[in-house]
Amino acid sequence: MPNQAKTLLKSVFGYDEFRPLQAEVIEHILQRNDALVVMPTGGGKSLCYQIPALIFEGLTIVVSPLISLMKDQVEQLQQVGVSAILLNSSLSPRAYSENLQKIKNREVRLLYVAPETLLKQNILTLLESVPVDCLTIDEAHCISEWGHDFRPEYRQIARVRQRFPGAVCVALTATATPRVQEDICASLHIEQPRKFIASFNRENLFLRVAAKVDPFSQTLEFLQQFPNQSGIIYCFSRKQVEMLADSLAARSFSVRPYHAGLADEVRKQNQELFIRDDVQIIVATIAFGMGINKSNVRFVIHYDLPKSIESYYQEIGRAGRDGLRAECLLLFGMGDTQKIRYFIDQKEDPQQRRTAYYHLDKLVDYAETGQCRRIPLIRYFGEDYQATECEMCDNCTQEKQEQIDLTIAAQKFFSCIYRTGQLFGSGHIIDVLRGSEAQKVIQHGHHNLSTYGIGLEYSKKQWAHLARQFVRQGYLSKDPQYGSLKLNEKSRLVLGGKEKFYGTLQEDVQHRRSAAPETYDSALFELLRRERKRLADLANTPPYVIFSDKTLSEMAAYFPQSEQSLTAIHGVGAAKLEKYGESFLAIIRDYCSRKGIAERPKSGPAAFPQPRRRVKGLSRTVQIGEAFNSGRSIPELMQEHGIKLSTLLSHLYKFLQDGRPLRNGDFLSHSRLSPEQQRRVLQVFEQLGAERLRPVFDAFDGKIAYDELHLLRLHFLSR
Repeated sequence: MPNQAKTLLKSVFGYDEFRPLQAEVIEHILQRNDALVVMPTGGGKSLCYQIPALIFEGLTIVVSPLISLMKDQVEQLQQVGVSAILLNSSLSPRAYSENLQKIKNREVRLLYVAPETLLKQNILTLLESVPVDCLTIDEAHCISEWGHDFRPEYRQIARVRQRFPGAVCVALTATATPRVQEDICASLHIEQPRKFIASFNRENLFLRVAAKVDPFSQTLEFLQQFPNQSGIIYCFSRKQVEMLADSLAARSFSVRPYHAGLADEVRKQNQELFIRDDVQIIVATIAFGMGINKSNVRFVIHYDLPKSIESYYQEIGRAGRDGLRAECLLLFGMGDTQKIRYFIDQKEDPQQRRTAYYHLDKLVDYAETGQCRRIPLIRYFGEDYQATECEMCDNCTQEKQEQIDLTIAAQKFFSCIYRTGQLFGSGHIIDVLRGSEAQKVIQHGHHNLSTYGIGLEYSKKQWAHLARQFVRQGYLSKDPQYGSLKLNEKSRLVLGGKEKFYGTLQEDVQHRRSAAPETYDSALFELLRRERKRLADLANTPPYVIFSDKTLSEMAAYFPQSEQSLTAIHGVGAAKLEKYGESFLAIIRDYCSRKGIAERPKSGPAAFPQPRRRVKGLSRTVQIGEAFNSGRSIPELMQEHGIKLSTLLSHLYKFLQDGRPLRNGDFLSHSRLSPEQQRRVLQVFEQLGAERLRPVFDAFDGKIAYDELHLLRLHFLSR
């Protein structure tokens, strides 16, 4: 890697280290080798061609599909002192002419164009008159018919390559399955390319799926965790966008709608308000986001089911691009799958229908999985993801319930499937079991069945949770096109009393995010955020173009009070130091003077503490166990790690199982049982042992909760 590239990384862009694969890609491009680069949204694709563009003597052409995407990239480059321009219909005739002249005068390093503009004969003639060293195709998945956003005009870029035989060709995308990758290379005639495939794992994104029961209330509850934070809510239809935006606005949320049915000026204004932090929430259809490089989006909600895993992955990728923690919530309801199936059925081409059903099934599998959510998500893109727990998804952080005998519930459910003819999905079966008077139930005469109303002991959410377990454990098969449930040999064994079903019974509860331990001074951060907004308004640019949230967080964590100290902060390059350094230093110095705070040295690029990340080399279990042994209380550890009591107790038990001693932390004081009940439970542990809780649970006929048994087992073992 040439030293020049590393120098430019810090002096121009303000970054200390390259992200994974960036250095290898840049070196490969500088050797004038073609490349396909697949990196997740926020993974740093742009630097892979921007740094070579500053080293090459000639022009770098960047083909980009959206005006907003081009404008955003050019604004950010100009802020750091790079000569970048764009050519598209958003420019006035005078500005367009001026940019053409800059190209003729060879005053430009990077030119951003739409494929339609690049294909114009006068533009091609102009570009052939100047040295072109690099042709970059951004959002390259648009080339492939197998991609989720195919654009026919992208196919024509291949013939443009022949006009610039000396230019290296670089194709970049965030979402490409192996099949799409091959299609991109074939379409662009990239001979024997080097593929650079970064991990699809965005570690800072917390992934959560919740059963869609009362979506508006669930959304309100989720939004309470993010006051004054930027976020995107995706909806399936324009009508849903308008209704949700109006309802949120009526409750004083800072929100605007965005969809293709709005007037161009309104849509553009709403996007600008969001980008500049004048509006915090955008409620949108999938028409929104492809051109957005806003780094401080703290959450993405899918109010409705997206159409594919590619779409879902790209949309959640708009959160947390600054590397800080962001949350992604998908509200999943089988009604949404029926809606998507209806639109799939309208497709005339059988192959298109099969492809769409395949995408939908993979997405439903992801939503219903009981394992770490990153496993199906990342493996979908062909990556060999081996970790079994990520600790950044709901399935990995929620308490692990011991399985209990739910054979009777399974028999009721399977019997109802049989009596309704194996023609319906879980929603209808649940309605019959719970005695619903829904029109569909009455219309089919299912209110006359013997299974009608026999399942009132469980709520709809509990039955839905059970239904997903029946499918996952192979007791039922599901028709991929219609979603109807079918019995098989395993379910017939349960119906006949020859096999038992064990599973978990729980409500789908929204897990509240506990506040992470403070890693920076929040009051100073807010002052810096206001200054960033003031400067952004003066410069008529989005706030994140001035500095990202990560940069402000580091300022509020290390309190730099000199220009030298400020240059150590992430994202502070030479140009931004000169433009904005004194403004931010003045605020930090004044704040530290009033509060008596000394500057904290930043020892290196990795020194900035990230919220709720594990200590390198230590598992979360070891962290919790050692902290507990050092005297930390159970409530303190629950708050610090954002976990429930049962999850914490599971970590402490595992700590013990690994052969480590555990202090007797007054576990009995957290028990709600009477002293006599505690004594009896401890006696049963003496008799049955403490290896498994279920025998003890059964010994008390299920009348003592598992949390209590967890507590008393730890007391028993740590004495």
